[in-house]
Amino acid sequence: MTEVKKTYVLKLYVAGNTPNSVRALKTLKNILEQEFNGFYALKVIDVLKNPQLAEEDKILATPTLSKILPPPVRKIIGDLSDRERVLIGLDLLYEELIEDDLLDD
Repeated sequence: MTEVKKTYVLKLYVAGNTPNSVRALKTLKNILEQEFNGFYALKVIDVLKNPQLAEEDKILATPTLSKILPPPVRKIIGDLSDRERVLIGLDLLYEELIEDDLLDD
């Protein structure tokens, strides 16, 4: 039986080319390449160029990563340098821990 993979839909809100924004994007791309195996869609939104999008999504700080799908919607604020926190925020690490526990039984 083939395992069905979830597709993650993510938005990363940044404010121009600040060091934190660049670091967040670089870190996120690294995580996505290593953990998501192509099962994701990422939209990077510069709030300086598109302030209305940040306002609509109630983004108060940058960088902010917003996981749209799969539910529930989650937001992670900061430069995403804490890889474990990002994976937990995306519900990825939690699922892997559960799967590992099931395999150990």
